[in-house]
Amino acid sequence: MDRRLVLELVRVTEAAAIACYPMIGRGDGKEADRRAVAAMRAAFDRVPFRGTVVIGEGERDEAPMLYIGERVGPADDELPEVDIAVDPLEGTDLCAGGWPGALAVLAAANRGDLLHCPDTYMEKIATGPAGKGVVHLDAPPEDNVRALASALGRKPSDVTVVVLDRPRHEDLVRRLRGAGARVLLVDDGDVAPAVAAGFEDSGIDMLYGKGGAPEGVLAAAALHCLGGHFEGRLAFRNDEERARAVKMGMADPDALLGLSDLVRGEVIFVATGVTTGSLLRGIRRVGDRLQTHSIALRSTTGTIRYVEGSVRAERFL
Repeated sequence: MDRRLVLELVRVTEAAAIACYPMIGRGDGKEADRRAVAAMRAAFDRVPFRGTVVIGEGERDEAPMLYIGERVGPADDELPEVDIAVDPLEGTDLCAGGWPGALAVLAAANRGDLLHCPDTYMEKIATGPAGKGVVHLDAPPEDNVRALASALGRKPSDVTVVVLDRPRHEDLVRRLRGAGARVLLVDDGDVAPAVAAGFEDSGIDMLYGKGGAPEGVLAAAALHCLGGHFEGRLAFRNDEERARAVKMGMADPDALLGLSDLVRGEVIFVATGVTTGSLLRGIRRVGDRLQTHSIALRSTTGTIRYVEGSVRAERFL
């Protein structure tokens, strides 16, 4: 993919994040998400590619979401075809409550290089490069804590694990803490902490537990760019979701998925902060301007680029 797409895609996540700004702390996550979707969809029209959403917020009949199978970008047969994974507002409840960590995020890859799967759940484990060949989704949590601590040259008590705060994770949290790990519970949004695990200075060493499959693919795309580690397994809510996964090309929908099963080849990952969190600063108004903070990752070069923007607030509010 043309490296010039990087900045074009940053503009897409910036547009979605800026659209969410008036809804931060307003208690209306649905309206915030609607605005993010509309802004992202419009911004895609200015990107020089023919994109297909393969990881989105739902199926076609669930519009106005950016749905699986939706075509984005100009209708120009001369432009390259690209697969897209999107979450216009990752952490809807975080935005509604004014809490840390909401993002606008997407990943782009060549056709066929992102996993095609339904909007379901996924069991996941994510770390930085130190976790490669060291932690495994099917291993006991206690073993993973001790193994990662050893790989990092630390004590288990110096390992920090992020887990979504859900009743289903009570036993996992108990076992992680029993192994000595520090567990940070988050209410919503597991893309940012998964990506943060790929940065040595983030204070986060591992993401663990069950969350959304779309978010899993997005996190895997970022860790692919960062040289990190990710394993996942789809966790279907019903037989219909399993059947859709098979129809979308998954020969074994219950298989353990490594990083290369989720994302391959050349990948661009971009995100813009909506509310300040572990990865990015949120949208801020300073005088008559809105300030943005984004990250752009590119797998072919390993480039990590932070982009700060400043736009006239009157254009968007």
